[in-house]
Amino acid sequence: MNVRKANQKDVVSIVKMNKALALETELLILDDQVVSLGVANCLNDSAKGSYFLAEYEGSIIGQVMFTFEWSDWRNGWIWWIQSVYVEPSFRGKGVFKSLFNHVEMLALAKLDVVAIRLYVEIHNLIAKEVYQKVGMHHAGYEVFQKKCRPQTDSKTNNS
Repeated sequence: MNVRKANQKDVVSIVKMNKALALETELLILDDQVVSLGVANCLNDSAKGSYFLAEYEGSIIGQVMFTFEWSDWRNGWIWWIQSVYVEPSFRGKGVFKSLFNHVEMLALAKLDVVAIRLYVEIHNLIAKEVYQKVGMHHAGYEVFQKKCRPQTDSKTNNS
């Protein structure tokens, strides 16, 4: 398995995994155009974030994206892991661990990165277990949100 930084040639693969992730974890059907533009914009502007892909025998089998938050309390950067996805047939085989270790290695090489965080769906117990296995723990926060524009995705359930 190889971990590499994503590039514009990977947009279609990343969009496919992002859509699969949203459907699997939140029962959301994401709009192709919105997600494609979002991924392309991130890949074009490293200030927005960075994607890393896991490959096996020439196929993309997993992804992770991280974004940045400045912490004035800590005088350093917090890297937020997002868009975590591993192809179902490769789960439990160390793919996320390899992706996480790569991001952690990059973070440790920078003296101003103070933490790596992520948020996880409350009921996603399998993901929580995986994150704990790489040394992450519950940080004591809950996420609150107020949308600033109309929803660009749709629920497949009735909630």
